[in-house]
Amino acid sequence: MSRLHPDFLRAPIAHRGYHDAADGRPENSPSAFRAAIAAGYGIELDVQLTADDRAVVFHDRDLSRLTREKGPIRQRSIRDLATTPLTGTREGIPSLEDVLALVAGQVPLLIEIKDQDGNMGPNVGPLEEAVVEALRGYAGPVGVMSYNPNAVARIASLSPDTPRGMVTEAYSAEDWRLLAKATRDRLRDIPDFELLTADFISHKANDLSRPRVAELKSKGATVFCWTVVSPDQEAEARKIADNITFEGYAAALPNP
Repeated sequence: MSRLHPDFLRAPIAHRGYHDAADGRPENSPSAFRAAIAAGYGIELDVQLTADDRAVVFHDRDLSRLTREKGPIRQRSIRDLATTPLTGTREGIPSLEDVLALVAGQVPLLIEIKDQDGNMGPNVGPLEEAVVEALRGYAGPVGVMSYNPNAVARIASLSPDTPRGMVTEAYSAEDWRLLAKATRDRLRDIPDFELLTADFISHKANDLSRPRVAELKSKGATVFCWTVVSPDQEAEARKIADNITFEGYAAALPNP
């Protein structure tokens, strides 16, 4: 039986928050999360590890795409990052604790743990520990996921009752040039799902027809998908997926 809260299936999930940089709401920013809450969307976000082993809400390993600074997130402290403005705003990079306090259970929250090993290997632990510590006492609907099965396994060992899942896709050579071919070939078929006693997958939208996705769904797995960018793509994805993660448009909300 899935540990996922049923609210995860009631409204679309805003990818990195309901962001729009042109409107002053960058991805993974407090303003993007507030906009998602106001609209009634669930929230997906990413976490990276800081120099002082804290979970910070940020997608990239490096600061350069989303701020005016450069260098790895891993080399900065949580205090330093809190005063590093996201481009186009005065908002600093939030800690996971800050975002949990902002969301406060108002909408479901999907937390993606970014791979810290570099090759989806076993060099994990500090980020997973930081996420579990941040979630201690949090009562809202939440799920934790990662591309790296070792990260999901660590979450399972640290917090067995936390809903957990795999981020999955076709692992093409073009999209994953730095990932070993053997690793790509292995992860493509989602071989660890049952071993991890996972609750869900979040699969790339243009690969939902993969037979393994249908197999997992038939076994009771919840199927999310990413990242849907139009109503037409949403309609197609929903033929298979139980819910979508979206960006770039206003996904339709269910009738009250």
